Amino acid sequence: MTIHEFLSPPVENARRTGPHDRIVMSSRVRLARNLRSVPFPGWAKKAERLKALETIRPAVESLPQLAGAFSETMDNLGPLDKQILVERHLISREHAVKNVGSGLILNKEESLCVMINEEDHLRMQALRPGLQLQQAWQAIDQIDSDLERRLDYAFSADLGYLTACPTNLGTGIRVSAMLHLPGLVLAEQINQIIQSVNKLGLAVRGLYGEGTEALGNVFQVSNQMTLGEIELDIVERLNKVLLQIIEHEENARGMLLEKKPKIVLNFIGRAYGILANAHSITSKETMNQLSLMRLGIDLGVFPVADRPLIEELFVITQPAHLQKNYAEKLPAEERDIIRADMLRERLQNLSRPNPKLPGNGGGPLDKRA
Repeated sequence: MTIHEFLSPPVENARRTGPHDRIVMSSRVRLARNLRSVPFPGWAKKAERLKALETIRPAVESLPQLAGAFSETMDNLGPLDKQILVERHLISREHAVKNVGSGLILNKEESLCVMINEEDHLRMQALRPGLQLQQAWQAIDQIDSDLERRLDYAFSADLGYLTACPTNLGTGIRVSAMLHLPGLVLAEQINQIIQSVNKLGLAVRGLYGEGTEALGNVFQVSNQMTLGEIELDIVERLNKVLLQIIEHEENARGMLLEKKPKIVLNFIGRAYGILANAHSITSKETMNQLSLMRLGIDLGVFPVADRPLIEELFVITQPAHLQKNYAEKLPAEERDIIRADMLRERLQNLSRPNPKLPGNGGGPLDKRA
């Protein structure tokens, strides 16, 4: 079975829901681990990487949580398949460029993923829709405990788990959430929020992590340090910060509704007009305009029933997904034309924007999850 056959259809992913998912798109907890007797992947020779892969892969495959999982070496995955996994946030951009000596194991629900020989021998992560950091932590903690009985981890009594990057030293945990924050962006409060979050020792990154921009008003918030604090405390601290960001985003949307309703409607209406009528559109512009339509659904400008369609379009309009549907690699200009054709077709039955925004009495913003 190929990875394309294994992955859930985007329309199915679009229907997954979770707490606070109007703002928190997904939660992730990742752990970094290494084998005691093998050099880190960046320093290991090919034979050593293969040795680590041959040791780790059967241990992971034997876990009951990964029964029936997709398991493959990275050299057997094509460039488009790897990019699709990146676009779905199942693997890192760094792992997508790996080949011989690296591997991937993914469960059927796409909620557990293990990268072998990325920056560390093991990068294992649990993903959940909405704000579910504690549930994600419990899932990956169980995987880690089961694997530690099967593998000899590199561990120091003084420093904790040893990792290739010093910032992962100690617990090796990276807790993160992907947030949709158009209200704070439109209200020009996002930089203030980012600065406040950074002062708390947390990092704010773009859609695909470090070094990427916040396409579609989507930001990743995660812990920076992993040494000197137990895992559960890190999870709970980030959860509290996320709840505060959710409140700020809700307040920003409420303020925009109250003080600048016509400006909000103008942004949303223009987004609808561009997406439903364009004949050539880039992936970046598509993401940014879909973000505004997602906001329109939250504000009652579009029916809530249209949300799965917008969530699906977030995925299938991205470059690798678009090209996979056409079974070929396409130049950027051709992708832009095909993307626009797809958007016009999929949005033709979507209701036109409601010309009036709801007031403070009973609108969607008063039903806060």
